[in-house]
Amino acid sequence: MKFVPKEIEEYCTNISTTPSSLCSELADYTRQNVDLSVMLIGPMEASVLTMLIHQIRPKTIIEFGTFTGYSALAMAEQVESDGKIFTLDVNADTQNLAQSFWDKSPHGHKIVPICGQALETMGQITAPLDLVFIDADKTNYRSYFQYALENLSPKGVIVLDNMLWSGRVLEEGQLDDSTLALKKLAREIQTDDRLIKTLLPIRDGMLVVQLKVK
Repeated sequence: MKFVPKEIEEYCTNISTTPSSLCSELADYTRQNVDLSVMLIGPMEASVLTMLIHQIRPKTIIEFGTFTGYSALAMAEQVESDGKIFTLDVNADTQNLAQSFWDKSPHGHKIVPICGQALETMGQITAPLDLVFIDADKTNYRSYFQYALENLSPKGVIVLDNMLWSGRVLEEGQLDDSTLALKKLAREIQTDDRLIKTLLPIRDGMLVVQLKVK
Protein backbone atom coordinates (compact mmCIF):
# COMPACT_ATOMS: atom_id res chain seq x y z
CA MET A 1 0.00 0.00 0.00
CA LYS A 2 1.34 3.41 -1.02
CA PHE A 3 0.27 5.98 1.57
CA VAL A 4 1.51 9.13 -0.17
CA PRO A 5 1.63 9.62 -3.95
CA LYS A 6 5.15 9.44 -5.36
CA GLU A 7 4.98 12.98 -6.69
CA ILE A 8 3.98 14.38 -3.28
CA GLU A 9 6.75 12.45 -1.52
CA GLU A 10 9.31 13.73 -4.03
CA TYR A 11 8.06 17.29 -3.55
CA CYS A 12 8.36 16.95 0.24
CA THR A 13 11.82 15.41 -0.05
CA ASN A 14 13.03 18.20 -2.33
CA ILE A 15 12.00 20.84 0.19
CA SER A 16 13.33 18.97 3.23
CA THR A 17 16.83 18.68 4.68
CA THR A 18 18.16 15.34 3.45
CA PRO A 19 21.36 13.28 3.91
CA SER A 20 24.63 13.64 2.02
CA SER A 21 25.55 12.47 -1.46
CA LEU A 22 27.43 9.59 0.21
CA CYS A 23 24.14 8.40 1.68
CA SER A 24 22.63 8.58 -1.80
CA GLU A 25 25.55 6.57 -3.15
CA LEU A 26 25.01 3.97 -0.43
CA ALA A 27 21.29 3.79 -1.21
CA ASP A 28 21.97 3.36 -4.93
CA TYR A 29 24.51 0.61 -4.28
CA THR A 30 22.06 -1.17 -1.98
CA ARG A 31 19.23 -1.06 -4.51
CA GLN A 32 21.50 -2.42 -7.24
CA ASN A 33 23.32 -5.13 -5.27
CA VAL A 34 21.52 -6.14 -2.07
CA ASP A 35 18.37 -8.20 -1.63
CA LEU A 36 15.42 -6.59 0.17
CA SER A 37 16.62 -3.07 -0.60
CA VAL A 38 13.09 -1.93 0.23
CA MET A 39 14.29 -1.98 3.85
CA LEU A 40 16.18 1.29 3.24
CA ILE A 41 14.52 4.12 5.13
CA GLY A 42 15.07 6.69 2.38
CA PRO A 43 15.64 10.46 2.53
CA MET A 44 12.21 11.45 3.86
CA GLU A 45 12.53 9.34 6.99
CA ALA A 46 16.12 10.50 7.36
CA SER A 47 14.84 14.07 7.27
CA VAL A 48 12.49 13.37 10.19
CA LEU A 49 15.37 11.85 12.17
CA THR A 50 17.47 14.89 11.31
CA MET A 51 14.81 17.20 12.72
CA LEU A 52 14.58 15.16 15.93
CA ILE A 53 18.35 15.12 16.35
CA HIS A 54 18.57 18.89 16.07
CA GLN A 55 15.73 19.29 18.56
CA ILE A 56 17.00 16.96 21.30
CA ARG A 57 20.77 17.09 20.58
CA PRO A 58 21.38 13.43 21.52
CA LYS A 59 24.69 12.11 22.78
CA THR A 60 23.75 8.43 22.74
CA ILE A 61 21.68 6.85 19.98
CA ILE A 62 20.86 3.18 19.62
CA GLU A 63 19.56 1.72 16.39
CA PHE A 64 17.97 -1.71 16.16
CA GLY A 65 18.60 -2.90 12.59
CA THR A 66 21.62 -1.66 10.63
CA PHE A 67 20.96 -3.21 7.20
CA THR A 68 23.48 -1.50 4.87
CA GLY A 69 24.08 1.48 7.15
CA TYR A 70 22.09 4.27 5.48
CA SER A 71 20.13 5.36 8.56
CA ALA A 72 23.17 5.16 10.86
CA LEU A 73 25.19 7.33 8.49
CA ALA A 74 22.35 9.81 8.04
CA MET A 75 22.12 10.21 11.83
CA ALA A 76 25.90 10.37 12.28
CA GLU A 77 26.02 13.29 9.87
CA GLN A 78 23.77 15.25 12.23
CA VAL A 79 24.96 14.44 15.76
CA GLU A 80 27.68 16.48 17.42
CA SER A 81 31.28 15.29 17.37
CA ASP A 82 31.01 13.56 20.75
CA GLY A 83 27.79 11.74 19.88
CA LYS A 84 27.65 7.99 19.32
CA ILE A 85 25.31 5.77 17.30
CA PHE A 86 25.30 2.16 18.47
CA THR A 87 23.79 0.10 15.67
CA LEU A 88 22.77 -3.51 16.26
CA ASP A 89 22.32 -6.16 13.59
CA VAL A 90 22.71 -9.89 13.23
CA ASN A 91 24.04 -9.81 9.66
CA ALA A 92 27.83 -9.43 9.53
CA ASP A 93 27.88 -9.18 5.72
CA THR A 94 25.63 -6.14 5.51
CA GLN A 95 27.37 -4.53 8.48
CA ASN A 96 30.70 -4.95 6.69
CA LEU A 97 29.19 -3.32 3.62
CA ALA A 98 27.93 -0.50 5.80
CA GLN A 99 31.37 -0.05 7.33
CA SER A 100 32.93 0.35 3.89
CA PHE A 101 30.73 3.41 3.34
CA TRP A 102 31.07 4.77 6.87
CA ASP A 103 34.84 4.69 6.40
CA LYS A 104 34.43 7.22 3.56
CA SER A 105 32.65 9.70 5.80
CA PRO A 106 34.18 12.20 8.25
CA HIS A 107 31.29 11.22 10.53
CA GLY A 108 31.85 7.46 10.36
CA HIS A 109 33.80 7.41 13.63
CA LYS A 110 30.59 8.22 15.51
CA ILE A 111 29.06 4.86 14.54
CA VAL A 112 29.66 1.78 16.70
CA PRO A 113 28.43 -1.42 15.03
CA ILE A 114 27.50 -4.36 17.26
CA CYS A 115 26.94 -7.68 15.51
CA GLY A 116 24.79 -10.37 17.08
CA GLN A 117 21.26 -11.01 18.29
CA ALA A 118 20.05 -7.64 19.55
CA LEU A 119 18.23 -9.21 22.50
CA GLU A 120 21.63 -10.41 23.70
CA THR A 121 23.77 -7.40 22.74
CA MET A 122 21.58 -4.42 23.63
CA GLY A 123 22.63 -4.62 27.26
CA GLN A 124 26.14 -3.53 26.23
CA ILE A 125 24.87 0.06 25.91
CA THR A 126 24.59 1.36 29.45
CA ALA A 127 24.41 5.12 28.93
CA PRO A 128 20.99 6.81 29.09
CA LEU A 129 19.52 6.68 25.60
CA ASP A 130 18.63 9.99 23.97
CA LEU A 131 17.31 8.61 20.68
CA VAL A 132 16.27 5.06 19.81
CA PHE A 133 15.44 4.00 16.26
CA ILE A 134 13.75 0.58 16.03
CA ASP A 135 13.79 -0.93 12.55
CA ALA A 136 14.53 -4.64 12.96
CA ASP A 137 12.63 -7.94 13.29
CA LYS A 138 9.03 -7.08 14.08
CA THR A 139 8.28 -9.94 16.48
CA ASN A 140 10.87 -8.54 18.90
CA TYR A 141 9.79 -4.91 18.63
CA ARG A 142 8.13 -5.03 22.04
CA SER A 143 11.32 -6.24 23.73
CA TYR A 144 13.37 -3.54 22.00
CA PHE A 145 10.81 -0.90 22.94
CA GLN A 146 10.70 -1.96 26.59
CA TYR A 147 14.50 -1.87 26.78
CA ALA A 148 14.52 1.58 25.21
CA LEU A 149 11.83 2.85 27.58
CA GLU A 150 13.66 1.52 30.65
CA ASN A 151 16.90 3.23 29.59
CA LEU A 152 15.53 6.43 28.06
CA SER A 153 16.97 9.75 29.15
CA PRO A 154 14.52 12.45 30.31
CA LYS A 155 14.73 14.14 26.90
CA GLY A 156 14.80 10.85 25.01
CA VAL A 157 12.73 9.93 21.97
CA ILE A 158 11.91 6.49 20.54
CA VAL A 159 11.07 6.08 16.85
CA LEU A 160 9.53 2.82 15.66
CA ASP A 161 9.58 2.24 11.91
CA ASN A 162 7.15 0.17 9.81
CA MET A 163 4.26 0.68 12.21
CA LEU A 164 1.77 0.77 9.32
CA TRP A 165 3.30 -2.39 7.83
CA SER A 166 2.06 -1.68 4.30
CA GLY A 167 -1.46 -1.33 5.65
CA ARG A 168 -1.61 -4.82 7.09
CA VAL A 169 -2.20 -3.38 10.58
CA LEU A 170 -5.76 -2.61 9.40
CA GLU A 171 -6.47 -6.29 8.86
CA GLU A 172 -8.45 -8.44 11.29
CA GLY A 173 -8.77 -12.17 11.77
CA GLN A 174 -5.88 -14.59 11.29
CA LEU A 175 -2.73 -12.47 11.20
CA ASP A 176 0.92 -13.35 10.64
CA ASP A 177 3.25 -13.03 13.62
CA SER A 178 4.82 -9.74 12.52
CA THR A 179 1.50 -8.00 11.90
CA LEU A 180 0.09 -9.25 15.18
CA ALA A 181 3.17 -8.09 17.08
CA LEU A 182 3.03 -4.59 15.60
CA LYS A 183 -0.71 -4.22 16.26
CA LYS A 184 -0.39 -5.36 19.88
CA LEU A 185 2.54 -3.04 20.54
CA ALA A 186 0.74 -0.09 18.94
CA ARG A 187 -2.24 -0.73 21.20
CA GLU A 188 0.00 -0.90 24.29
CA ILE A 189 1.66 2.39 23.38
CA GLN A 190 -1.69 3.99 22.59
CA THR A 191 -3.10 3.16 26.03
CA ASP A 192 0.03 3.98 28.07
CA ASP A 193 -0.71 7.26 29.81
CA ARG A 194 2.97 7.84 30.60
CA LEU A 195 3.70 8.47 26.93
CA ILE A 196 3.30 11.19 24.34
CA LYS A 197 3.02 9.53 20.93
CA THR A 198 2.28 10.35 17.32
CA LEU A 199 2.09 7.96 14.37
CA LEU A 200 3.26 9.66 11.19
CA PRO A 201 2.14 8.21 7.82
CA ILE A 202 5.65 8.70 6.40
CA ARG A 203 6.95 5.82 4.27
CA ASP A 204 5.72 2.75 6.18
CA GLY A 205 4.72 4.58 9.35
CA MET A 206 6.98 6.23 11.94
CA LEU A 207 5.67 6.07 15.50
CA VAL A 208 7.39 8.73 17.62
CA VAL A 209 7.23 8.24 21.40
CA GLN A 210 8.42 10.28 24.36
CA LEU A 211 7.84 10.10 28.11
CA LYS A 212 5.60 12.83 29.52
CA VAL A 213 7.42 15.49 31.50
CA LYS A 214 6.57 15.07 35.18
